[in-house]
Parts: sequence; structure tokens; C-alpha cells
Amino acid sequence: MSDRKALSIIVSKGTLDWAYPPFILATTAAAMDMDATLFFTFYGLGLLKKKLDLEVSPLGNPAMKMPMGGMHLGMPNLVAALPGVTAGATAMMKNMIAKKGVATIEELRDIALESGVKLVACQMTMDLFEFRKEDMIDGVCFGGAATYLEEASKANVNLFV
Repeated sequence: MSDRKALSIIVSKGTLDWAYPPFILATTAAAMDMDATLFFTFYGLGLLKKKLDLEVSPLGNPAMKMPMGGMHLGMPNLVAALPGVTAGATAMMKNMIAKKGVATIEELRDIALESGVKLVACQMTMDLFEFRKEDMIDGVCFGGAATYLEEASKANVNLFV
């Protein structure tokens, strides 16, 4: 067993706001000379697709408060359910990300791969959602629960996002 510290994360969500934590944590772990594995399953698997079209949904997310006019304003679920609100919230979030100089998910994926973060696509979910290996970015490994558990059993930190 290696003396290096390790991180493993199950990535199960594929919205823009849920995409950031696993990539930021994994790239930070790699920068700290830790081994890092991200296991993408169910809706998180879409984060490995070559073409990303990520959205952020304010529906059911009462903690989502956007900075507007010097304040942080939330959005009631009734308003969030209206057509076009998800697109508007997504545009606002992407604009904020760009203005603040935050890396895009595509950039974070590249940094993760360059840093040696292991990106594992769940084969069962690939089959379930009828994704093809050609749909995924280069550098992805494919495996199942046993693959994840092997990595997790060696990790000091195991997270579920």
C-alpha cells in the first residue's frame, strides 16, 4: 500500500453547479500530491461527454441566491418552475463564472487529466443510458462498482457528490 494520501469521489449529479465541487476537489488533491479518482455514475456521467451543455436549475434549490443590485436574491419555486427560468439562471451563472475568471468545467476536466486524476465512467450507467465510448472525452477509464470500491478502499477521503 502506498504512503500517498488519496481521494475518491462518486460523482452522481450533472448540473453546472454540481459539476464544480468534484473537479475542484480532485484537482486540488492532485496539486497537493494526492492520488485522486472521480467515479462518474448516473447523471454525473454526462460530465464526461465531449460536448457539454450544462444547466443550473433554481427549482427546488432555495439556497440559490444570485447577486443582483448589491443584494443576494432568491427565487421562489413557483417562479423557478416557469418556462425559460432555468435558461435564464444558467446564463446568469455562466456570466458570473466568466466575469470572476472561474475556470470552466471543460478547463477543469483538462486540468484534472493533466494532473493525473483518474476519471472513471460507470460501465453500467454507460449501458443504461446507451452512451458510447466515442461520446466521452479522451483519457476516461471505464469500470464498475468493483473498480470504484478498489480505489475507495485505498483512499483517505471518500465523498459522494
